Amino acid sequence: MSISRRTLLFALGAAPTALFVRAAFAAYPDHPIRMVVPFAAGGNADIVGRIVAERMAAALGQPVVVDNRAGAGGSIGAEAVARAEADGYTLLVGSNGPLTVNPFVQAKLGYDPLKDFAPIALTSYVPHVIIVHPAVEAKTIAELVALSKRSPITIGTSGVGSATHLTLERFIAQTGAKLTHIPYKSGGALLPDVIAGNIQAAMTEFSTAWPLHRSGQGRVIAIAAAQRSQLAPDLPTMIESGVSDFTAQSYVGILAPAATAGAVVEQLQKAVASGLSAGPAVEKLHTLGAEIATPEQMTAAGFTAFIRADFERSREAAKLAGLTPQ
Repeated sequence: MSISRRTLLFALGAAPTALFVRAAFAAYPDHPIRMVVPFAAGGNADIVGRIVAERMAAALGQPVVVDNRAGAGGSIGAEAVARAEADGYTLLVGSNGPLTVNPFVQAKLGYDPLKDFAPIALTSYVPHVIIVHPAVEAKTIAELVALSKRSPITIGTSGVGSATHLTLERFIAQTGAKLTHIPYKSGGALLPDVIAGNIQAAMTEFSTAWPLHRSGQGRVIAIAAAQRSQLAPDLPTMIESGVSDFTAQSYVGILAPAATAGAVVEQLQKAVASGLSAGPAVEKLHTLGAEIATPEQMTAAGFTAFIRADFERSREAAKLAGLTPQ
């Protein structure tokens, strides 16, 4: 079969372009990656983000620089990433606030969490727990619910519209407990009042409650996880305590702008997964009370499904709480 001169010239002309495209993908990344944490330094998302950034840098062979862009419950940093160039060099450390809580409490959100990001991988999550002051007689969920029906119990969360507030509303709806919500500005802010007995209980992250439980200044009565914590295997889950299918957590995952090439997302996902397969990073997260995401959750498809499921749980919880975007 003969090849025409025109066909041959076209093939020769296209070859450099094809080689250039392949080379461009093969070269990624060829300069530092910016990872936006949409909160101030020192919080859970920041700590996890820095651990993951270090492991990703080792896998990718380029620095992964953490950039704290706090404000509006995480929405400012999330919007900055949503609007960034989709070249794989700007990533988001995403969590409940900007992804699955703010859409139901902020009226003017500058991005769509379900459309404007390409989920890369869920990294880890910290289950929510109920911790009570030692003077509270209840030692189980059933006892707490029964006690609250005799006399309402005050319970703190990280604030109106926070992830822990939405978890509390789901818990109240499912158990019928008579709990009076006391909102604080953060999980850390409510700790002194739990210790002092100014509030009787708190719905908070396990990482926040664990030091109080361990020191005897508080008592965790159940953890909202699918299985018991490796850090505290004596603590029962909500499900074991009779609250059917009840799980809740503050999660952290990595995302890119929506139009990021699939090949780049795949390379980033592999870097996250390899960095959290074992070793010091995993041990550090466990000491913080975090659970490592499952292999399925640590994929683009798995993290996407996780976000959508949590989005719907938050939608229902916001209705229960009577929250409307402000």
